[in-house]
Amino acid sequence: MTILNKILKEKYKEVERLKETPLDIHYSIERPSLFEKLIQTEHLQVIAEMKRASPSKGMIREGANPVKQALQYEQAGAACISVLTDTPFFKGSFADLQAVANAVKIPLLCKDFIVDEVQIDRAKAAGASVILLIVAALEDQTLGRLHTYALSLGLEVLVEVHDVEELSRAIQIDAKLIGVNNRDLKTFTVDLQRTEEVAEAFSFDENRILISESGILGSIDAERVSEAGARAVLVGESLMRSDSVEEALQSMQVPLKRRVR
Repeated sequence: MTILNKILKEKYKEVERLKETPLDIHYSIERPSLFEKLIQTEHLQVIAEMKRASPSKGMIREGANPVKQALQYEQAGAACISVLTDTPFFKGSFADLQAVANAVKIPLLCKDFIVDEVQIDRAKAAGASVILLIVAALEDQTLGRLHTYALSLGLEVLVEVHDVEELSRAIQIDAKLIGVNNRDLKTFTVDLQRTEEVAEAFSFDENRILISESGILGSIDAERVSEAGARAVLVGESLMRSDSVEEALQSMQVPLKRRVR
């Protein structure tokens, strides 16, 4: 059983628990559009992630305070803050997301393995303005249904792919924010070449945004994915481990190499 399958097995159990728990909080704060931020930028932007742990790295920063971390990200110039809400594998929670939502004003991504509308409801209620849908984790019909549902709630959707075949599936649902996860969710190995391969097939003239996720450790990696056509990077581990969040984040805000037409 792959790591992704193990995570999804637990996620379906979590969904059943969520469906049994009443939801009566409706978060209404308006945040800027992540898409508009990225379409207008002239520098590579950073989606900075609050990430305590991962299945591949184990504990990254135990006991990290999500609000303190998020405020550092916002002050350093992050375009968006990503908060992991999975508990068993990443030590996050919807409580983390809500705490961050109460503290920052920039776009906020709920980073989770979403397989059901109830999770999207929870993300919005906790203050997210963007959710993640992972193509590898969803059948086509479910992917399209969840994408449509999130948009109907006024949320933006980051659709994550790993290869050209998954890119095609993302295009079929007219995804506007498309992230390439450089980490293989079956083996958890990382290779920035994934971004380059997907970029070769990416339609940069169709008003879509390419984002490179995972494995971005500094300015050299940022330059590489910018050269491929990425307009943003999603960065967690290297920022969580950094002694200077501001310096680390700003080193990745390199000039864009490709313009969206």
